[in-house]
Amino acid sequence: MKLRRALYGVLLVLQAGLVLTGGAVRLTGSGLGCPTWPECTPGSYTPVPNQAEGQLHAWIEFGNRLLTFALIAVAIAVLAHVLFKRRRDLRLLAVGQVLGILGQGVLGGITVLTDLHPLPVAGHLLLSIILIGGATSLYDRRETGVIRIRPTEKITSNLSKAHIYLTFLVIALGTLVTGSGPHAGDKDSRRFGFDIRTVATIHTEAVIALLGLTLALFVAARANPLHRRRLIVFTAISLAQGAIGYIQYFTGIPEILVAAHLLGSTLVWISAWRLRLAITTSPVRTQTSNAGESS
Repeated sequence: MKLRRALYGVLLVLQAGLVLTGGAVRLTGSGLGCPTWPECTPGSYTPVPNQAEGQLHAWIEFGNRLLTFALIAVAIAVLAHVLFKRRRDLRLLAVGQVLGILGQGVLGGITVLTDLHPLPVAGHLLLSIILIGGATSLYDRRETGVIRIRPTEKITSNLSKAHIYLTFLVIALGTLVTGSGPHAGDKDSRRFGFDIRTVATIHTEAVIALLGLTLALFVAARANPLHRRRLIVFTAISLAQGAIGYIQYFTGIPEILVAAHLLGSTLVWISAWRLRLAITTSPVRTQTSNAGESS
């Protein structure tokens, strides 16, 4: 069980880490440190001495690419474990991780070949968010199967569905703010061209709506201790994330706060997804977990 927890945990951490290393690439202006794809520079898959884009920028971008290889190796290991243990309930999730990571590689190539156009950059993040949701499901369900909710819980389930959709929308709107802001990953990269104050206001209003929906969900799910705990965690992370967002906006969007906001977005999504899992499913022991295997 410890090995399984570590394996599935590493997958989730690396999926979240890809978001953070991608943010580091953008915030350090290293987006075109490796100006070609799949090679880093023409004729070489790794950075070469004295390349025009700068050695440090090249290694920062190359490090982000290397993380994808680590991710695919762990995802394949998780898929192999799922197949070996005959966990049919996890099979699609595990396959989705492998395919999604391969898709990230292709999308990363498109991002580089379009000179960091903000649309594929945003798509890169949103695909990561989807994959983080899948990795979270794998981690939460690694020891157990699930059963459907009872009909009496449908109201809470519908509220939680709206909650997860709105959380995703908030993050998507955040990519519009980012794509209109100053941190493009390269000084010559295109921006969306939206007025950043306008898109930031829309993003903020969506956050306020999300907090209101969270309060409604808290009232509906207050009788369940697990739901209540996960709602409290989500609310605490969201409030901290909102505070960081306001501070960074009024202090000129410094890089360190943008990085903290990116980390916050990842944690908000993971906590929202775990809340959704808790509300819509109930755990049931699998045959493998009943056998008490240690793998």
